[in-house]
Amino acid sequence: MKKEEWGRSGAGLVSDRWPRDEAGRAEESAFLCTRSNTDMSDELTVNMLEAYGIPCVRDYPGNGSFGRVIMGASGTGVDIFVPKSMLETAQKLIEGVENDEEL
Repeated sequence: MKKEEWGRSGAGLVSDRWPRDEAGRAEESAFLCTRSNTDMSDELTVNMLEAYGIPCVRDYPGNGSFGRVIMGASGTGVDIFVPKSMLETAQKLIEGVENDEEL
């Protein structure tokens, strides 16, 4: 049984859910979108994808990681990556959310 730790961000858990090939190698990631880190849209996107069983990885381009540590948010945004085999589903999910926001 896996021991849960209070306050832990879940590091390492994404690799447990990431799809693997027959040889056990992690599937290639694919770029999904760039979201703002200042308005929590990155958190909302990642949480929605995770709720649908799509694991995601965030990357802070440029000096975004530094800005996130110093200021609490990345001024360059957040790139979100998903497994290549789940890219089309993830695109449809975020497209539906973006269309709802326009209403």
